[in-house]
Amino acid sequence: MSFKLPKYIRPDFTKELFRCSPNVKTGLVTIKGTSPKNYHATSIYPEYFKIDNKWILAPESRMDCVVVLESNDTVAVKEFRNLEVNDIVVLGRSENGEEGIYIQTDPFSYEIKGSDCETSTDTQSFSFRTGRSRETTFSRDYDNLYKLLEYEKKYGYIIWVLGPAIVFDHDSKNAMESLINNGYAHAIFAGNALAVHDIEGSLLGTALGQNIYTQNSDFNSHYNHIDIINMVRKAGSIENFIEDGTISKGVVYSCIKNNVPLILAGSIRDDGPLPGVISDVYQSQEVMRNHCKKATTVICLATMLHTIATGNLTPMYKVEGQEVRPVYIYTVDVSEFAVNKLRDRGSLEITSIVTNVQDFVVNIEHNVSSQA
Repeated sequence: MSFKLPKYIRPDFTKELFRCSPNVKTGLVTIKGTSPKNYHATSIYPEYFKIDNKWILAPESRMDCVVVLESNDTVAVKEFRNLEVNDIVVLGRSENGEEGIYIQTDPFSYEIKGSDCETSTDTQSFSFRTGRSRETTFSRDYDNLYKLLEYEKKYGYIIWVLGPAIVFDHDSKNAMESLINNGYAHAIFAGNALAVHDIEGSLLGTALGQNIYTQNSDFNSHYNHIDIINMVRKAGSIENFIEDGTISKGVVYSCIKNNVPLILAGSIRDDGPLPGVISDVYQSQEVMRNHCKKATTVICLATMLHTIATGNLTPMYKVEGQEVRPVYIYTVDVSEFAVNKLRDRGSLEITSIVTNVQDFVVNIEHNVSSQA
């Protein structure tokens, strides 16, 4: 059965609740980067604002930002630091129309029977095993994801958020490379470590000095990743290093050869780093945000900080022309704490899978390849 997007349920603004709601109140920015008091902070959900007696949907959003009124009855979502003097900011802290602000927390319609990639809408007051833990059966999540990726390959924008654990294993490294080569990745977010250890594995067969196939460590192999950094810096860029023919495989190689954006956000603990790693965190955030605006599916693997950052940048919906569709976010880690951390940070509309990420990637690649 092929994947079908769920339908977006637009609020019925003819209801008395909405007709009686006032227009939003606003305040003026008088200090650059500082909002007036009682600002409205955005969430991950679709949000409407009553302006000149019309309800306006924010066309793109993200957490913990403010809403700025623009010309022609449109709104923009801005970080505090991006506010300019004389920006007109929406005020109000209620969410059900009392102040001209409505947050739609259940915007998509799912079929109860035979639905793809969704759970049943049947509810009951009590049931067992409703959380996401090591005891959860994730087979349905896998089946849903196979269908979703096939759909998104053609019609969506898939972002993978990768921790270095993906390239610590020969099979998962090859599986991720295959996913990129076969069109299942439109952008990749990672840090310096992912790129370093992927190139190390492609050239030397190790990651942090450990053989990616046997998991053995040779004498002085702990120098390998630093040697790689030095070699790439000498080449001047990752692209130059690859163009020189030094490596011909791997995640980084596949991104370069397939023109898949590889966004490497730096960390205070980085060795080197490699050229191309963005050391300014706000610059990293801006670059990542530009891709999150296009995202329709986000899959985060074994990198808690990058996962939380990406989750906070990504709403649970995307406006495409006159249509509104969901954005699917997955977080995968062997630690229950890690997969639940994103939910605790406000990204409530996620699917968490507790498993070894190496096994996860191999499983995904094998099954999407078999369905292709």
